[in-house]
Amino acid sequence: AVLVQMQQDGQLGRVVAHAPYTLNPCSKDERTREFAREVFESDLQRMELTPGNFYNFHPGSHVGRGLEAAVEDISAALRKALEPGIELIAACLDAVVRPEQHTTVLLETMSGKGSEVGGRFEELCAILDACRCGELLGVCLDTCHVSDAGYDIVNDLDGVLAEFDRVIGLDRLKALHLNDSKNPCGAHKDRHEKLGQGCLGLEMFRRILHHPALRGLPMILETPNELPGYAAEIKLLRERFAE
Repeated sequence: AVLVQMQQDGQLGRVVAHAPYTLNPCSKDERTREFAREVFESDLQRMELTPGNFYNFHPGSHVGRGLEAAVEDISAALRKALEPGIELIAACLDAVVRPEQHTTVLLETMSGKGSEVGGRFEELCAILDACRCGELLGVCLDTCHVSDAGYDIVNDLDGVLAEFDRVIGLDRLKALHLNDSKNPCGAHKDRHEKLGQGCLGLEMFRRILHHPALRGLPMILETPNELPGYAAEIKLLRERFAE
């Protein structure tokens, strides 16, 4: 999926592509891990045709293998996909596009259900540290996921962002997924809801939109909607929470 940030002036902002939800680079099955590595490399080649954008993915589930093995597998897949010196040929242009990587890969905060990796900021930090890819990696904060994981963004948004900054660093936060949640904080369920119709409420989204640490970041809707529903939510946010 490719999600695009639409700016208020009608211009397109950053493209935030999303890897397949079934991708699992830390699966117990070697062929599944190999497939994830292949998808990473193929997708990043395509992303480089429009450089300077974001590629977001779910870290995966270790399925009983343990967090340490998961971090090793995820970071190894990312290092391989991001290693410099890969020349991409754009057939339509008949030219070498570039020899370096210009796409930022984003690990998404997860709800922590089952053996899912990424429910705690420390888990994402471990992957980032193991990759050693610097500015090529960042984080996408999903509001539904982070609340379901137990971070109380409704009552303590500042505290959650301070914890994120302490563990990962706010300079690593590159994008947000704006989703309400069908479940209360700490439920570990990952059930998205339309804005204002779940446990997070519209006031929380108002605080996110106006938070100085989050200004200018791409904010993408992943609510259970079709195009008219997304249009209505965007209109609601702009009209109700305009400065």
